[in-house]
Amino acid sequence: MHDVIDVPTEFARAYVFDMDGTIYLGEHLLPGARRMVEELRRREIPVRFLSNNPTKNPSQYVEKLTKLGLPTATEDISNTVVTTTRWLVNNHPDAKVFAIAEEPLKRSLQEAGIELCEDPEKIDIVIASYDRAFDYRKLQIAFDAIWYYQRAFLIQTNPDRFCPFPGGRGEPDCAAITAAIEACTGKQCKVSLGKPSPVMLTEALSGLDVDPADCVMVGDRLQTDIQMALDTGMKSACVLTGEATADDVAALDAEHRPTWTLDRIDRLIPASVWQELGWAENND
Repeated sequence: MHDVIDVPTEFARAYVFDMDGTIYLGEHLLPGARRMVEELRRREIPVRFLSNNPTKNPSQYVEKLTKLGLPTATEDISNTVVTTTRWLVNNHPDAKVFAIAEEPLKRSLQEAGIELCEDPEKIDIVIASYDRAFDYRKLQIAFDAIWYYQRAFLIQTNPDRFCPFPGGRGEPDCAAITAAIEACTGKQCKVSLGKPSPVMLTEALSGLDVDPADCVMVGDRLQTDIQMALDTGMKSACVLTGEATADDVAALDAEHRPTWTLDRIDRLIPASVWQELGWAENND
């Protein structure tokens, strides 16, 4: 184990949090998450939440966070359902789309007026996403649309290889489906709409009069959460409660490391405030 823990000494003007593996894991808040968010809100510091998980829409995240004890407004949440839908509306509103995805994304696309299609001769865009019903039929449609008819191109909702589960387990995520399509068609994915795409941060900070350089991106994945912050000039905090380990952080060269590395999420609150509030690790 490498000693990479380094914590902030002052507050930022706004915080953007990943959720899975950062705020909660499975159906439980991670230690310190509730009091950390409550303290930021008490100080009227904006808190926004991001997720690369396209199997839930923002209202489902509101329901989950509220159930876990963190009541949250819908406008404080952005995920790849939102960014993928908005990107298509803004860039390809008339495209016929084959979505290898679960119902929240499909429903969002339909409600935005995007036409869903399973005829490979008519498909303009194939979307690879986190789809637990992915099968050979769907792969064949994507293959025909991209390779045989040579009319469609591939985009993905997010580049994650797997979704972390409690107990150290996980489930194949969007990147596994993207890789299958790329392997059989020989064509590369053209657009990725989840973290680390700057599109996600633009959505998260919309409506806030803050400079991204004065904000902090907080997450558990070096390749998505932390890389997005690096690419957009934001400070970053990697919390070692999800995917990334201390060894992973230590293996990075200085320019690719997060600004801070935390053993628990409430370390975002400066130590001086911990003392002021009488916090300890065992009283969260």
